[in-house]
Amino acid sequence: MNKPGPAPPAPSSAAAASPAPVWVDHPLLRREALEDRAYQRNIAATAAKRSTLVILPTGLGKTAIAIRVIADVLRSHGGKILFLAPTKPLVLQHATSIRAALIAEPVAVMTGENAPEDREAEWRESKIVVATPQVIENDLREGRHSLEEVSLTVFDEAHRAVGDYAYVAVGAHYEGLVLAMTASPGSSADKIVEVCRNLRIPLGHWEIRSPLDPDVAEYVHAISFEKVLVEVPEDARPVIARLRALYNLVLDEMKRKQWLSAPRPTLRDLLALGDEARRRLDAGDQDRVLYQVLSKQAIAVKLSHAVELAETQGLAALRAYLDRLEKDTRTRANRSLLKDRTFQEVLALVRIPQADHPKVRATAAVVGQELRQKPEARVIVFAHYRDTVDFLVGRLGGVEGVRAARFVGQAAREEGAGLTQREQAELLDQFRAGQVNVLVSTSIGEEGLDIPEVDLVVFYEPVPSEIRTIQRRGRTGRARAGRMVLLVTRDTRDEAYMYSARRKERKMHEELTRLREALNQMRLDPRPTAPPDPREQPSTPPAKGGQASLGDFR
Repeated sequence: MNKPGPAPPAPSSAAAASPAPVWVDHPLLRREALEDRAYQRNIAATAAKRSTLVILPTGLGKTAIAIRVIADVLRSHGGKILFLAPTKPLVLQHATSIRAALIAEPVAVMTGENAPEDREAEWRESKIVVATPQVIENDLREGRHSLEEVSLTVFDEAHRAVGDYAYVAVGAHYEGLVLAMTASPGSSADKIVEVCRNLRIPLGHWEIRSPLDPDVAEYVHAISFEKVLVEVPEDARPVIARLRALYNLVLDEMKRKQWLSAPRPTLRDLLALGDEARRRLDAGDQDRVLYQVLSKQAIAVKLSHAVELAETQGLAALRAYLDRLEKDTRTRANRSLLKDRTFQEVLALVRIPQADHPKVRATAAVVGQELRQKPEARVIVFAHYRDTVDFLVGRLGGVEGVRAARFVGQAAREEGAGLTQREQAELLDQFRAGQVNVLVSTSIGEEGLDIPEVDLVVFYEPVPSEIRTIQRRGRTGRARAGRMVLLVTRDTRDEAYMYSARRKERKMHEELTRLREALNQMRLDPRPTAPPDPREQPSTPPAKGGQASLGDFR
């Protein structure tokens, strides 16, 4: 069943056994708090003197570098340290790491759970503040404090510093030393440059390391890669055929009315169309055609999603989605779909007991094999949808030696309740202790969280983002050799997403190589590069793909 496929960029061989660690000796750091790795030392020495973007593979200690820079800045400049991270669990994780490593200075935590008046007091009294960027953006806007006394701001997961994300607003208010960190900056030079401009990092002020760099290679372990190809289940084909026929009818109608101009509109075209219609309505346009556009667009998006579920997730996931859709008759799009005869046929078909999607059996086989060969192993299975997560946890529960648990975000959604921050932390503790040996996770497991080293990462489906692919894969191969298995349904979006992510990741590595070469040749400008003036930006993004102008809707 397991067919080897071309591996993504990864070190070609496992690292040799590491010698006993040497520890960082610093007056503000606890003894044996941080291992003294040469590449971390070199990067931190640079970042303590000038604003720097650090691009470093997952698992190689970006937080350790940040702590070294914080210690150096506190010792040499004093002032206040601001450490930003995208989520509350990450904020708490970083605060715990800083407290464990640094001597003396109290560390304050600021998230949306803290009342504004409490944050104001914490800001005045604390030398180190670890916070979500939205909280700092809001407090700056309300004038609760300023960033004038801040001597260093750390931006974790810095690839987010684009568009209207809160990092951009904080960067616009700050003119001091910046340490920006990411494992996956994006596939284009423009994206990297935008991050630098938004955070006032002079172009060229970056420290880039790859797994092949001599000072990094000894800490990187091999990750084997397998691709498992499965077929669309036979019993799903009648369902998919009806959904596709209905989807094509909706697209044909939208093209006849000149709402879409592309011969073969994509999901991106549909989403752009909906965004433009909503923008027009928000701007006060009262044209009734806009409501018709939004209704048809919503139907098309729902049908597209249903096809994807049937092909790549299985009829159980599709059935759960359609059950929720059937119960929600508040929207015109749902009511219209439920009246359609073909759609009613689909509802009847998905309620007939069906065999599991082949991916379910493949997941059980791969995970079971890993744990039979290595009973002490830890495994993480990534799935995009909570319905799939819940279904997989149930199926894996029947595999000998598997102790599986669902790992999802905090928000309660239609697909089910979330896990609170405390429940997430308790589950990770159980995973470390071996009480749970398989986490079935949504995207919450991709970014930042201190998930223990795993031996096997299973992608239940490919993701088109190179950033998310790198983050998922980075859960293994840290302290020892790892394994990655990618499940792909043949002739579906799975294949398109797999090739898209591979192409983007290759492009990202090429861009980073080019940037490193340019860095070696260019003369660095010591002046901060100001972020773009929002007044100079176009107020409306250009239309994408084959979307027609809304002026053509008549």
